[in-house]
Amino acid sequence: MITPAQQTIFDEAHRRWKGTDELLGDRMGIEVVDNDPNRLVATMPVAGNRQPYGLLHGGASAVLAETVGSWAAALLAGPDNIAVGVELSCTHHRSATQGEVTAVCTPLHVGRTISTFEIAITDENDRRICTARLTCAIRPAHQAGLTSPA
Repeated sequence: MITPAQQTIFDEAHRRWKGTDELLGDRMGIEVVDNDPNRLVATMPVAGNRQPYGLLHGGASAVLAETVGSWAAALLAGPDNIAVGVELSCTHHRSATQGEVTAVCTPLHVGRTISTFEIAITDENDRRICTARLTCAIRPAHQAGLTSPA
């Protein structure tokens, strides 16, 4: 279950950038449907995210995976920290050509300075199209100029 402090982190990030055309996830149609950091779920349409053969672009799957993994890492890191991706690995199992895909992100390791997540992306028939693993570094937010040091 998401805590009030985690909800504040989620809300503040959306307030800061929503509607500015600055978030790649927004441009790609990514919507977080469950923001529990222990099982974060998001969807993304295939339309608008295809490669020239009409298939969901592998890079779009990677963006979806990094988006949900980074959100989960940020929520688990807390309001005084930021999470930045340092490694992303994606295995593409099958193609998707229509509808939307769903990413389910679960933590594999949550540490003080490093967190790692598995992201399973499935199509509308619950067939896995991609498995990703994301590792995020956790750093104090004031080092990124986002807050004042305590």
